[in-house]
Amino acid sequence: MSHLPADPTALHPLPDQPRVVLLKPLVTSPLIEVGEYSYYDDPDDPTGFETRNVLYHYGPEKLVIGKFCALGTGVRFIMNGANHRMDGPSTFPFPIMGGSWAEHFGLLAGLPARGDTVVGNDVWFGYDTMVMPGVRIGHGAIIASGAVVVDDVPDYGIVGGNPAELIRTRYSEDEIARLLALAWWDWPAEHLTEHIRAVMTGTIDDLEAVAPRS
Repeated sequence: MSHLPADPTALHPLPDQPRVVLLKPLVTSPLIEVGEYSYYDDPDDPTGFETRNVLYHYGPEKLVIGKFCALGTGVRFIMNGANHRMDGPSTFPFPIMGGSWAEHFGLLAGLPARGDTVVGNDVWFGYDTMVMPGVRIGHGAIIASGAVVVDDVPDYGIVGGNPAELIRTRYSEDEIARLLALAWWDWPAEHLTEHIRAVMTGTIDDLEAVAPRS
């Protein structure tokens, strides 16, 4: 059995499962940042993540995804480029159709924006979830299948529904504070490799007992 950490640069971490891709070695857009080991699973076209799953992404807002996130098939990030004016009779974006209408492109400037969309570390997205612009999702959160996330999600929160609502948190406030202080996702890969079982099935006490000493 190998004692080496998994390779964070491998596009397909499971050679016999091409439907699974690591996102960090895949993405090329300067507007998308992804941490190590976060993956996307899709039986059709996982390598098309940037164009099929991150929509209306014209900038300057960024999509930031932390480490060790699991993204189920069909997850969609709707970015601020999908926004339309709502302060007049019509919401239709006439200037993008070209012709003389393009002279009015300034009408599309300054649309309301909520800033970057930020996903913490160790977040699990269920099948066919949708995240709206400017949402912030905390560390250790779980997004239930089919959820439409329109508001921020707390650390270790479980949300579901349309619009998504908080179902419960996975731990108490004190326990969440301890987990955030441990930040196991930032442990050196070699140390993490030694203590995978504690991270996956242990208690918070177990994690604290094996945490790297500075």
